[in-house]
Amino acid sequence: MIQRSLVVAAALLVTGCSAPPTPQSAGFPAGELVDLSHAYDETTVFWPTSDTFRLEKTFDGITPGGYYYASNNFFTAEHGGTHLDAPLHFSRGAQAVDQIPLERFFGYAVVIDVVAKADRDPDYQISIEDIMAAQREGPIAADSILLFRTGFSRRWPDAARYLGTAARGPEAVRDLHFPGLHPDAARWLLANLSIRAVAIDTASIDYGQSTLYETHRALFERNIPAFENLTALERLPLRGAAIVALPMKIGGGSGAPLRAVAILPRPASSEVEGP
Repeated sequence: MIQRSLVVAAALLVTGCSAPPTPQSAGFPAGELVDLSHAYDETTVFWPTSDTFRLEKTFDGITPGGYYYASNNFFTAEHGGTHLDAPLHFSRGAQAVDQIPLERFFGYAVVIDVVAKADRDPDYQISIEDIMAAQREGPIAADSILLFRTGFSRRWPDAARYLGTAARGPEAVRDLHFPGLHPDAARWLLANLSIRAVAIDTASIDYGQSTLYETHRALFERNIPAFENLTALERLPLRGAAIVALPMKIGGGSGAPLRAVAILPRPASSEVEGP
């Protein structure tokens, strides 16, 4: 039922339905929509070794037929801005972007908040204890999407503060400083929980100083995708928001731009009571 409801919700979002959803809309989770994606533009933050985003205007004006027309070409690396990491990114033979089951892109969120710890230590690694603390607030349901809230999206698009360096090129990678998920915590998740995906508001699910990317490797060997560079996670409750995160369907891609949306749960007071 959860899966069907979220698939219907996604269909309405993608088709740009002009009428706002109502509580009577079949299968649509009612609630405020929150955009979890940064825009792609000249300020978008990319990994120091990746090409940056470019928008090339091909036409903008009145055509010989007398009507207005606009068109652009765009160029981007897979892994920059708000994006999907497909399991193929760090696991040979694992799922590419177009092979990930659609169910992975829909689910209910469990937000794990480590903002205070990340503010104290930009190299903080989210621990097993952080996840177990969330468990003590209530069991993490099967098929949840785990969202790790570090607060680093507040630093976007200042690369020096968000990544730890604004420098470009291979040498800059050693100067990256931002939080991520500890490999031991990733392995604990795989052994103890059944999740659809993980997500974080930093540039990588591994912390900035990682050199072996063990968190990526552990998750991706099990075909668990990651959503990176999310924003506005502070607007989500710790439990109850529905997530729709749809990537560009790049055949054979190791990653892709991602439009992620949260549907906030309706306050209990807004429910219509029966007679």
